[in-house]
Amino acid sequence: MPARDGMAGHASIGRTEWLPFHVPSIGEEEIAEVVDTLRSGWVTTGAKTQRFEQEFAARLGVADALAVCSGTAALHLALRVCGIQPGDEVVVPTYTFTATAEVVTYFGAKPVLCDVSAQTANITVDTLERRVTPRTRAVMVVHIAGLPCDMDPIMEFTRVRGLTVVEDVAHALPAEYRGRQVGTIGDAAAFSFYATKNITTGEGGMLILRDGRLANEARVLALHGISRDAWKRYTAAGSWFYEVLHSGYKYNLSDIASSVGLQQLRKLDAFHARRRQIVDRYAEGLRGLDAVMVPAEMAGSSHAWHLYLLRLRLGVLNIGRDVFIDELRARNIGTSVHFIPLHLHPYYQSVWGYRPGDFPEAERAYASAVSLPLYPAMLDGDVDDVVEAVCDVVAKNRR
Repeated sequence: MPARDGMAGHASIGRTEWLPFHVPSIGEEEIAEVVDTLRSGWVTTGAKTQRFEQEFAARLGVADALAVCSGTAALHLALRVCGIQPGDEVVVPTYTFTATAEVVTYFGAKPVLCDVSAQTANITVDTLERRVTPRTRAVMVVHIAGLPCDMDPIMEFTRVRGLTVVEDVAHALPAEYRGRQVGTIGDAAAFSFYATKNITTGEGGMLILRDGRLANEARVLALHGISRDAWKRYTAAGSWFYEVLHSGYKYNLSDIASSVGLQQLRKLDAFHARRRQIVDRYAEGLRGLDAVMVPAEMAGSSHAWHLYLLRLRLGVLNIGRDVFIDELRARNIGTSVHFIPLHLHPYYQSVWGYRPGDFPEAERAYASAVSLPLYPAMLDGDVDDVVEAVCDVVAKNRR
């Protein structure tokens, strides 16, 4: 690792190839599973999706899991079966991707945004309770970057008030909170298998519901509201007859996508171990660099390390976050920003009346956030190049 002393004389970075912010880890196993599915003659929702659901549920230690076409679909179904109605309020952290709050609006309900912790950028019981009103029906808990929220106080607070808790676990597979798998603590949980997530199906998601009756209802709703075993109607064991039980959605996941998911799930532990190695290498390389703050961890819990969310100490630098990113790009390092707080977007201002300054901790986190590359395909040399580039930008742009 490059030395961190005497940085003012640090040499320019020599990386000549672009390092993408993310590259999915797809191997021959996934390809072979997809080919097997294609040759089977059954490519839509069927036996492979059922296996994926069963293996995912077994991994989490829950009774059932429902594979759907996106994490957003899982969030939507969770709120639907939990009974969200027009005029209800659902508390959502402003520091998240828009999907978390967007699904609230599908019901004519109001997304009530709240601030986050200055240390973790996660929702807390303190930021939550300030936003609860008599109209509040549910809380969306987002485990940002893969760091678990402090769930015990949140669950105690919501249970007393009869509020539904939906965990947005898009970042947090396979994180644990005090020995419990994140996604098994609230009333419902939505996982994402988007291309950048810790495991991927290209597009896809998984819904977990604590209540078995609601899980059955969600399964029907996910495929047009028709009877549960409708996908079997073209098999030898099936029948052409089906019934429409509810007004539902087209949210099912195909066997082609599930084929990728089956193999990705089997690699999850190896993927997570490699992410942990990269995080440790970042920590070693950036230790003592006064212009940055490395991501927080929670004692007694494990981080999923979906993102390496670096925070800049802007008072040390003579440039802002956006220029910092431009400087890394000039050194062939891809980055991203997670997230632009929802209350800063035009839609949430024009429709819901939010304004800049409403949630200061989220705004401070956003202004200083840079997500560095973090994925299993990265080599140690790639990690070292990122560290060296960060140190070089700092060295050349100190106040």
